[in-house]
Amino acid sequence: MAIPRTRPSAYPAILSYGFRPFFLLGSLQAAIAMLLWLPLYYGRLETFSTFLPVDWHIHELLFGYLPAVVTGFLLTAIPNWTGRLPVQDFRLLSLVLLWVAGRAAVFLSAETGWLLSAVIDCSFLLAVVAAAATEIIAGRNWRNLKVLLPVATLFAANVIFHVEAHYQGISDMSRRLGLGAVVVLIMIIGGRIVPSFTRNWLVRENPGRIPASFGKFDIGTIALSAVGLAAWTFFPASLATGALLIAGAVFNSVRLARWAGDRTLGDPLVLILHIAFVFVPLGLLLAGLTVLAPGAVPAAAGIHAFAVGAVACMTLAVMTRASLGHTGRELAAGAGTRAIFVAIVIATILRVAAAMAPGAAILLHVSAALWVTAFVGYAVFFGGMLTRPRRQARNNAE
Repeated sequence: MAIPRTRPSAYPAILSYGFRPFFLLGSLQAAIAMLLWLPLYYGRLETFSTFLPVDWHIHELLFGYLPAVVTGFLLTAIPNWTGRLPVQDFRLLSLVLLWVAGRAAVFLSAETGWLLSAVIDCSFLLAVVAAAATEIIAGRNWRNLKVLLPVATLFAANVIFHVEAHYQGISDMSRRLGLGAVVVLIMIIGGRIVPSFTRNWLVRENPGRIPASFGKFDIGTIALSAVGLAAWTFFPASLATGALLIAGAVFNSVRLARWAGDRTLGDPLVLILHIAFVFVPLGLLLAGLTVLAPGAVPAAAGIHAFAVGAVACMTLAVMTRASLGHTGRELAAGAGTRAIFVAIVIATILRVAAAMAPGAAILLHVSAALWVTAFVGYAVFFGGMLTRPRRQARNNAE
């Protein structure tokens, strides 16, 4: 369905569509949070947060950056699903200000108190679920309500995160619950957009073998993986959990192989989607091996394959593509976009390697530098597009 027109408005262009403010602010927050993380890690900087430094780091990427990007994606995709006009202007500004308030509340929670901080922070995802559900229901697009289940789970994980951090002194189960919810969301949304965009490009540019259609195999793989991630959340040391995670890795690898990614080398915008999805089965495999061979594979390896690989790579892939397409530009990866992709993929590889070799601090430092480069690069190369009115589209609709 074609992108709906926006209402005439006196508000600036950045508030005309959800992807505009949330992709830009999310990228800046991801870069800033990482710049602060290493000084916090080494004790050279302190926040005014009640969270321990490691919890602040995890929280601001999992419940700060990620919800911003998810919100931008949902508020942009839902009008295409429903045919309704997008959430824009004052409604969008209210969500943006609530997200910003959450970042400030978490950083200053030692001053405001943990409970007030938690209420402000958690209210954002609750508001997003409510806004998205309202639009989907109003458009009678019932089948897409299921997309909100992982988002609602992410909200619940954020609530539990605050409670665990306050009463236990450090988060535990909530980390895995939030990350697992995001991985399931990537399996659902990625399972739509990766083969869809691949098929469109191949039909147009490289006729031949195309991705397999979504079917029972995909549904079964997502269900199996979701069960494994749920077991990882609540029973992280169980041998059955390890077996489920590794089974999920195998089936997701087969699923990815069915999408003809090997035929997309000519288009970085499509290829990066396949590379990003690689980190889903890799994360499942590493997490499963951590359970079955805890001395050989550190827990941080699987966690960062998910968080830096699947999450950061996939979100940057979606952000760059959506920013080009929805601002009326050609769907083509310029030198800057390709540099962003290279930076985040290498950052992932080095971060997983750093988890496997914790004594090699240089890997951690270079990975962090490349992460910042990727997200600052996005803000630099795409910030102007996000703040200016949409161009007239020229053969770039998908």
